Amino acid sequence: MIRQLYREQTLAGELAQVWEFFASPKNLNAITPGDLTFRIVGEAPARMYAGQMIEYRIGVLPGITTRWLTEITHVRELEYFVDEQRIGPYRLWHHEHHFAADPSGGGVVMTDRVTYEVGFGPIGEALHAAWIGRQLKGIFDYRAARIAALFPERDRKSTRLNSSHRCISY
Repeated sequence: MIRQLYREQTLAGELAQVWEFFASPKNLNAITPGDLTFRIVGEAPARMYAGQMIEYRIGVLPGITTRWLTEITHVRELEYFVDEQRIGPYRLWHHEHHFAADPSGGGVVMTDRVTYEVGFGPIGEALHAAWIGRQLKGIFDYRAARIAALFPERDRKSTRLNSSHRCISY
């Protein structure tokens, strides 16, 4: 079953500042939970570009890591980029990252839309229900908190966060 994870977060900071942080693959480690034992294999360029391939190792269970190869398929400077899994734990992984100036008075609205499919038929569905869905939510919750800390609020009382997780059919 194809699913979609949606997150929208309003951050303090200027669009160019937020974009610069996300344009560097090296910053992924700063927003990834430590228990995933995430690491980039080889040297990642300082800045992403369309066609870039990035290889990672990521923990799926304690002591067990898997290879994850993503391609940055689209980049529109200061607006969005897309990464797609080429090799990894999912049958489908398409992650859109969108950035826009907040029209309500400062900051940046950052939107993540991940379209994914676990694969493996009924076994994959059972794993998603029992573990994968919660793990993804936890990863994106951690990421939201880390990003809010990296771009702290100045005048607003809190960072706004909207999220949803749903099944979609094509």
